[in-house]
Order: sequence, then structure tokens, then C-alpha cells
Amino acid sequence: MAADLVLDTAIRDWVLIPLSVVMVLIGVLRYFVSKLMRSSQTPDAKIVKEGQVMLRARNLRAGANFIPSKAFRARKMYFCNEENGLLFVPKGQATNPQAQMFSDPNMAMDMMKKNLSMIIPQTLTFAWVNFFFSGFVAAKIPFPLTQRFRSMLQNGIDLSTVDVSYVSSRSWYFLNLFGLRGFFSLILGEENAVDDTQRMMQMGGFGMDPSKGLSAEKDNLDITQHDWALPNFEQRAEAVLRKFVSWASGRMNVPNVVGVGSH
Repeated sequence: MAADLVLDTAIRDWVLIPLSVVMVLIGVLRYFVSKLMRSSQTPDAKIVKEGQVMLRARNLRAGANFIPSKAFRARKMYFCNEENGLLFVPKGQATNPQAQMFSDPNMAMDMMKKNLSMIIPQTLTFAWVNFFFSGFVAAKIPFPLTQRFRSMLQNGIDLSTVDVSYVSSRSWYFLNLFGLRGFFSLILGEENAVDDTQRMMQMGGFGMDPSKGLSAEKDNLDITQHDWALPNFEQRAEAVLRKFVSWASGRMNVPNVVGVGSH
């Protein structure tokens, strides 16, 4: 049986709350530091155009069933035409993004600044947590969990008899590190609340060829089947309205009302 622990209120006041406050302050400070280190660059017109084309193609796929078949085929030909379609990328025009990065020193410098603004604060914070708060049971989650969560929630505590719902201070640090996006979106704005998980994904996805995204979107639009969702819409709306009127008449006893109003 897992042992139940009674947590001291001093742990809440001197471990749990300080860790949460420090993580929030570091996130806000890192945002302003990265904003000061960010260099203003004129966006590449080609990249902006490709992004807008992909967005328009996705909107067309999402709303394909709400436009007539003829209009959908015309728009599909406009995007996927093999000669001059917006999503068609001729062979030999694909650019190497890594070569583009090394050819543009500003891009490489911005990438380095982003990495430094993410790695250095988290390294110092983790060293601080590991030195001062190692081995503390900081909180308890108010719902039961399976044994698979033990390694994630009890990092730094080597006791198999403690219930899985108890969270160590080191695990509380990681939970705040990857789970504060909602709070940052509230205080910094949705477009500025990029958590460390997204930064790592962006670092892993850096170097992707944008022409592959256009080709993938072209393939998705090619296989999209049109099934118009609004045939005979007026007749259907009229039938639904008649059913509603008949139901409302039965509920409100309309014949009596009409009889009174006829005098």
C-alpha cells in the first residue's frame, strides 16, 4: 500500500509558491530579453506569399463542401494547375534552407539568440532548483494516477512506497516549465506565449524546405472530394420551419389564440 503523507505548510510557503513565482518571472523576463535581442528584419516577400497561399488552400479544403461544385473545381485548378498553379513548384526551384541560413548571417544570429535566451535561463533555474529544493515533496495531485507517472512526477525521490499523486519539487519545476503557456498567453498575449515545448519543436523543424509544404498541400487538395452540403437548402429550411411552427402551435394552443383575436 502507498503511504499517505501530511505535507507541512512550510513546504507550501517556501518551496511550492516560490518555485511557481520564480518560473513565471523567468518566463516574463525571458520574453522581454528576447524582444530586446530580436533584430528587425524585412520579411521575405516569397516566404510571406507561400504562407498565404498555403493558408488559402487550407481554407478551401475546409470549406469545400459549402461552395458549388463548379466554383470548387475552378479554385482547385487555380491552385493545382501543373503549369502556373500557386501550389505547383517546378523542379529545380526548391531551395536549401540550411544553405539559405548560412548565407544570411542575420538569420543565424537570430537563431543563436533564441537558443541562448531559452537554454541559459533554464540551465541556471534547474541548477537552483536541484541545489536548494532537491528531495522535497511539494504537492499532491487531487486525482489518482497510475504507476507510469511515477518517474515523471517523483523525479528526485527514490521511494516506491509513496503514492503516485505526490509531486516532487523537481517534477513541479518541469510541470511549470512545460505547462505555463495558458498563463503566459493571458499576460503576454496569445502570439507571444511560446512555451519551451514549442521552441524545441521549432528548433527541430528548423531547416525544413517550404517547397515541400506547398507540394504536400497540393497533394491534399488534389485528393479532396467535393460533396456539396447545401443542395435544395431552401426546401430543407422551409420544411424545418414548418415543423417548428407546427410544434410551437401545439405547445401554445394557437387555435384558441386565433379565435380570441378574430373577434
